[in-house]
Amino acid sequence: MYFVRTAGERDLEKVRAMLIETWHATYDPLYGADKVNDLIGIFLTPALLKQRLERKDAEFVVADDGKQLGGMGYAALSEETAKTAVLHMLYVRPSVQGQGVGRDIFAELETCFPDADRMRLDVEPENVAAIGFYKMLGFDEVGRNENAGPRQSGIPALIFERSLTSH
Repeated sequence: MYFVRTAGERDLEKVRAMLIETWHATYDPLYGADKVNDLIGIFLTPALLKQRLERKDAEFVVADDGKQLGGMGYAALSEETAKTAVLHMLYVRPSVQGQGVGRDIFAELETCFPDADRMRLDVEPENVAAIGFYKMLGFDEVGRNENAGPRQSGIPALIFERSLTSH
């Protein structure tokens, strides 16, 4: 049984290890292990994870069963669009996917932004499992970005949104 709680600095090493495992399982078939390792070096540095943990208008949560982390989520208020929360990360360890961990993480995150009226996220267009998961949560595709992330990555993403006021 996993419990969703706010992450602390002591969780960051375990979060990073879980993310590396999950990113390889998810993205190696799409990009290859070398490209995934490059992306890990950009997006999952200990310093960046700590910066996200310390951000004031954000929420960083983990799903913890007392032995291991089953997943994590990170969302923050949009810097560009008022009343929009952005779901930057929601990852579930491959061995526990399909057990409700992601749903529970999202349920916690959607309550953390009472002034937001919608949540937005980017998802890899070929990540069929994630797209199905987000559609199940009530997200709709609203656009596409050909350079998701920093540095003109060349990585495409579908943009999904969901109302936070009607759920």
